[in-house]
Amino acid sequence: MKRIRINSSAALWAAAAAVALATAGCASRGGSGGTQPAAAPAAAPAASARGGARAGMDAQGNVVDSSKVEAGSGRTVKSLNGYEGEITGNPARNSRFTRLQIGMSAKQVTDLAGPPTDQGAYVTGKAFIPFYFGSDRHRYEMTYKGQGRLVFAGGGMGDYSSGNLIWIIHNPNETGYR
Repeated sequence: MKRIRINSSAALWAAAAAVALATAGCASRGGSGGTQPAAAPAAAPAASARGGARAGMDAQGNVVDSSKVEAGSGRTVKSLNGYEGEITGNPARNSRFTRLQIGMSAKQVTDLAGPPTDQGAYVTGKAFIPFYFGSDRHRYEMTYKGQGRLVFAGGGMGDYSSGNLIWIIHNPNETGYR
């Protein structure tokens, strides 16, 4: 009888690779292999539980919490130079935001609306796309007490001062701080 010698480290690596592949395949399908009971149906959207109001808004379309408002909650508009953006909520009485248009630069906005109470920037998911050097890698947000928030789509890589207005959030109850 002929003996077959098995390299134990190679066998261990092969077994580990097989387990890793099987686990990754199951995870991508959302199960652990074999037959699984059907997943429970997803919960109904929270908007229907509040009588049609969206996150951060009341049933009349007024923004009550700017930090919770989601994109797509307002009306889409096209404005300066073909820019497309969104306007959410109803403007406060004597709002400085009524003079603003989607597509304006940050400088144009501050010339019309004045300096913000607070401001800041954050990155978007596009910042993590390898070799993506286009615009909208970051967002720049200005907050105005008693007026609302303005969101700008940032310029290209390393350009944190420019950008164009893409979202106006009217909120007469805005605290002015992010």
